[in-house]
Amino acid sequence: MTDRSTVSHLLRRLTFGPTAAEVDAAVRAGVPATLDKVLAPAGRPADPPAAGAFRPGKQGRADARRQAAEATGWWVARMITEPGAAEKLTFFWHGHWATSIRKVRSAALMLRQQETLRRYGAGGTGPLVRAMLRDPALIIWLDAQRNTRTAPNENLARELMELFTLGAGAGYTEADVKAGARVLTGWRADRTGGPARFSARHHDPAPVTLLGRTGTFDADAYADLLVTHPAHLPFLAGRLWARYGADTAPDAATTARLAARGGSTVAMLRALVTDPTFAACRGRLVKQPVEWMAGAARQLGIDPERGRARILGGLRALGQVPFRPPSVGGWPAGTAWLTTSSARARLASGRALAALAPAAVDRLDGVARPDRPDALARLLVVDEWTARTAAVLSRAAGDPRLLLTLGLASPEYAVH
Repeated sequence: MTDRSTVSHLLRRLTFGPTAAEVDAAVRAGVPATLDKVLAPAGRPADPPAAGAFRPGKQGRADARRQAAEATGWWVARMITEPGAAEKLTFFWHGHWATSIRKVRSAALMLRQQETLRRYGAGGTGPLVRAMLRDPALIIWLDAQRNTRTAPNENLARELMELFTLGAGAGYTEADVKAGARVLTGWRADRTGGPARFSARHHDPAPVTLLGRTGTFDADAYADLLVTHPAHLPFLAGRLWARYGADTAPDAATTARLAARGGSTVAMLRALVTDPTFAACRGRLVKQPVEWMAGAARQLGIDPERGRARILGGLRALGQVPFRPPSVGGWPAGTAWLTTSSARARLASGRALAALAPAAVDRLDGVARPDRPDALARLLVVDEWTARTAAVLSRAAGDPRLLLTLGLASPEYAVH
């Protein structure tokens, strides 16, 4: 038997929020078998939303908003209903290759990008970077369709190195940015929903010196230079640690251990949650609103279709809606989500979720009043309440719906 708090910690980080039953099963199975199951590839195909929901090409503003809402609702529902780590990893990559529908203005292209992240995100980063350099949504988002031999646009090449593969200050220069932009000239995309295409007449075929190598490179060769650069795997280890480990950067030894497992992203995740430093990371990460909302809905057994309006409304109030990162740098992290306004939004969303979960409320009601805070901790997979929170919950124990609302809004549920 495995300690319950150990597997709870592991599952809270790798998934969108384990249920009490999933923790029970993990305790019985033990950590190695649980990791094998949780990190396995997604079993259910990511079928697109209802047929006819998206019509690529020209569309009115109202139709574009409807399509965006349909795509967002579909993905959030999948986050709630899919077990395992795959959907949260896809969301990690969405925040990493942050692309917004506000500028792309095509739900079809955003879903195409999401499927690329899902298909390649668990493996080595080489195929993922090659695919993203051809991703129409990213090309539009970073103005790469304007990158031509006569008017090079450096946006994609700059963000590719600084934000996506190497990190700021990783040894590349402005000359490397300019050379990378020249390598990527000629890739075109539009909002009709089709794949990106290469236009030879817009491409600059001249040799360049890029990251210490001189020659004629195409997009694939550029991707290979990036993922084999000595800064790449340590950079990725740091990004994974920030979302799955703790709010402070890992030390050099931990980074090296994770980078050594860089044959695949899933291997790095396995190394992260089994690293000797991981146990000390409890209570060191603030849940992003999407994590908070999807986890709560999973644990309360809420039907995401029936609760779609309240769930999406809650995410808007909390400040994080899938497909709408605020910038190419993605969403904020840590205490940025612990403001006074966000606390009010979590309380309001907790009240809305409790109203959608009568079965969970009834289960709490069926427990003796003094034991209800402990039953709530089990339901929400919280290891323990602080004395201050326990006192608040004890006073509310006579009203199971209020008790559930306060538990969802508690610091112990917001920080894991």
